[in-house]
Amino acid sequence: MFFQSDTPMSFRYALSDAEWKKRLPGPSYLVLRQAQTERPFTSPLLNEHRQGRFVCMGCNWPLFSSRTKFDSGTGWPSFWQPLNAQSVITKSDTSLFMVRTEVLCANCGGHLGHVFNDGPRPTGLRYCMNGVALKFIPGAA
Repeated sequence: MFFQSDTPMSFRYALSDAEWKKRLPGPSYLVLRQAQTERPFTSPLLNEHRQGRFVCMGCNWPLFSSRTKFDSGTGWPSFWQPLNAQSVITKSDTSLFMVRTEVLCANCGGHLGHVFNDGPRPTGLRYCMNGVALKFIPGAA
């Protein structure tokens, strides 16, 4: 299960748009702050198989463990659950003429990707994340 909110949110880590543009590489800014999507099969994190954690590129908030990463065949890094209940939040996304569930960093509100109900056991969820929104930290997962 995931927490979903359709109410306006405020986040612990907040920067102005100009500060985000200075802090983030162009593709990361477009995904995290403008909710764009990277092209499939372009992220080096797609083939990252070492033990470690995936954190938000914008604020370094811990998001996912390598233990929950799996190959979904979609072209984006995919996970069957977040690191913990405080890692991400979700909200309804009605763009592109469909209803999806958007996944945001719980600390800065950056757009990470979407979650779908077609993932593996034990959760049945697929957190389909944009690699440019994540940073990999090797070590303890």
